[in-house]
Amino acid sequence: MQYFHVTLFHKGKKHIELIQARSRLHAVQRIKQLFPSAMVIKVVQTSAPLEEIFQENFLKIKHFFTPQISMSDKIATIRQIAVMTDAGISMDDTLKEVATYTENRALKTVYGQIYHDINAGKSISEAMQSYVKIFGNIAFAMTSLGEKTGNISAAYYRLADMLESMQDNQKKFKKAIRSPLITLAAMAIAFAILIMVVVPKFKNIFIKFHTELPLPTQILLKLEWLFSHYGILFFILLFSIFVLTIYGYAHNKNIKLKIDSMMVHPKFYLLNKIIHLSTMYQFNMILSELIKSGVPIVEALNTSVDMIDNLAIKKKLLSVNENMSHGVDFSEALARTELYKSMLLQMIRAGETSGKLDKMLEKVTQYYEKEYKDFIDNISAYIEPIIMVFIAGLVLLMALGIFMPMWDLSKVVNR
Repeated sequence: MQYFHVTLFHKGKKHIELIQARSRLHAVQRIKQLFPSAMVIKVVQTSAPLEEIFQENFLKIKHFFTPQISMSDKIATIRQIAVMTDAGISMDDTLKEVATYTENRALKTVYGQIYHDINAGKSISEAMQSYVKIFGNIAFAMTSLGEKTGNISAAYYRLADMLESMQDNQKKFKKAIRSPLITLAAMAIAFAILIMVVVPKFKNIFIKFHTELPLPTQILLKLEWLFSHYGILFFILLFSIFVLTIYGYAHNKNIKLKIDSMMVHPKFYLLNKIIHLSTMYQFNMILSELIKSGVPIVEALNTSVDMIDNLAIKKKLLSVNENMSHGVDFSEALARTELYKSMLLQMIRAGETSGKLDKMLEKVTQYYEKEYKDFIDNISAYIEPIIMVFIAGLVLLMALGIFMPMWDLSKVVNR
C-alpha cells in the first residue's frame, strides 16, 4: 500500500486528506466513497506517517520472534471453519473451538483475538482485516463475500480449495528444482575442493617444467592463486552481496521492481516462464472465483492484483483498472498488458460479450494450470542438458589442465 495526499473541494471548502491506497486511481475511488459529492483537485504520493513506520517496524520485529504459520495449518483451520459453519454451528462457537484446539501457538493467538474482536462488536471481515498479512487479501475478500451472501461456509470451502491449489503448485515447483540444485551445489563444492587441494599438489611439478604451460593449466593455476590469496575475501563478498540483495529485495520497492523485471525478461531461460505461468494461473484463478461469486469486477481485480508478488507483472495488471476507468473494455485492457496470448484474449472477449466472463476466466485458469503443471513436470528435461554441459566443462577443464602438461613431459622424456 502507498500513501497519497488528496486535495479535494467539499461543501465549499478545500480539504487535504491522507489516504492509503494501491494506486492513484484507488485513492480517488476511496475518496469518492468517503465524500461522494467531493471534487478531487490533486493527488500526490507521499511517505508513510511516522507512527505508521514505527508500527510497521514493531510488527516486523514481533513477527520475527513469533512462530511461523504454515500454509497447511491455515488451510486446515479454514476448512474446519467451513465444515463447522456448514453444520449450523455459529461463527462465535466455531472460532472459540478453533482457537482452543489449534496446535499452532501463533494461529491460536490469532483466532483467539478474532474471537475477542467479534464479541466486542466487530464483523467477521473487520476482525479478519487486522490479519490480512497472515491470511492474505484473498482470505479477507472471501470472508467479506461470505458475509454479504450469508453463506460463509461456501466461501471458506472455495477459499480452502484455492489455497490448496496454490500450495500444491508451490510444492511441485520445489520438488522439481530440488535435484538440479543439489547436483549444482555438489559440483561447485567438488570443483572448489579440487582447486584448493588437488591443484596445489601439481603446482610445483608444473613450475619445474620452465616452459609455457597449456591454457587449461594456466586457468587452473590462476584459479588456485585467487582461491589461496582471496578465497575468504571472495566468499565474504559473495555472501554480503547475497544478503544485501535479499534485504534490498524485501525492503526496497525499486530494487524489488528491478530484480522482478529481470526475472521475467526473456533472456532468463526457464525462470521467466515459471514466474509468468504461476503468476497468471494464480491471478486468473482468484479473479474468476471472485467474479463468479458476485464481486464487482473492479474490486475483484484489485484483490487479485494484490495477491501478485512479482512487481513487474503487478505493475502491468494494475493498469487494467485504470484503462477501464477511461472507458476501455476489460478484454482490451488485458490485451494492453501484453501478458495474454491472443487465443486467451479471444476467449475472454467472448465471455465478456456473452455475459459469461466467469466461465471463460475459469477456462483461462485451467489453461494456465495445465501449462504450469506440464512445464514443472518436464523441468528436469529442460535443466538436465544445461547441467550436463556445465559438468562436462568442469571435468574437461580439470582433465586438460592436469594431463596436458603430463603429456608434454612424457614427450620430452621419450626424446
